[in-house]
Amino acid sequence: MTSYEEQIVALQDYLLKFARLQLRNETWAEDAVSETVLAALAKPQSFGNRSQLKTWLVGILKHKVVDALRHHHREVCSLDSSDDDQADPLEAMAFQTNGHFVEQPADWGNPEQQTSSQQFFVILETCAEKLPASQGRLFLMREWLELTSEEICKELQLTPTNLYVQLHRARLRLRECLELNWFKKASA
Repeated sequence: MTSYEEQIVALQDYLLKFARLQLRNETWAEDAVSETVLAALAKPQSFGNRSQLKTWLVGILKHKVVDALRHHHREVCSLDSSDDDQADPLEAMAFQTNGHFVEQPADWGNPEQQTSSQQFFVILETCAEKLPASQGRLFLMREWLELTSEEICKELQLTPTNLYVQLHRARLRLRECLELNWFKKASA
């Protein structure tokens, strides 16, 4: 059986990948992971086996990422609005002028059963990595870091409308990626 410290070291690559995805800055990501590991090593009794070690470490890392975003908010690369302000070709292909889907979404089967699969989360993470940088950051801030829309708007100096448009586009791209790489394979 591996020791607590060895388990933490084994999860460091996963934590670094998560931090890179959100912060989009290698140094900040490494700092956040280092602080997470130090916090976990400093107070192992806080873990208490109430969840999986990976889940507990990601919880700590989420707070470190939020702290890093707040600390570096003036240094964060501004979102390139020139790309995102133009009409999204995916959106134009997905909807009719009356707002209805051009094609009905694929049957995703039983989502609860599907999401219990570890492979699903690997595909979801890969799809999130392929999002445009600005959409990926916003999606992760909202859905994984669980920041409120107000916090994200304040942090990145966005209007609520722009945030909602970007999140909508990110979700459309994720849906398309999941349909191509997970749900169609699962039904085949």
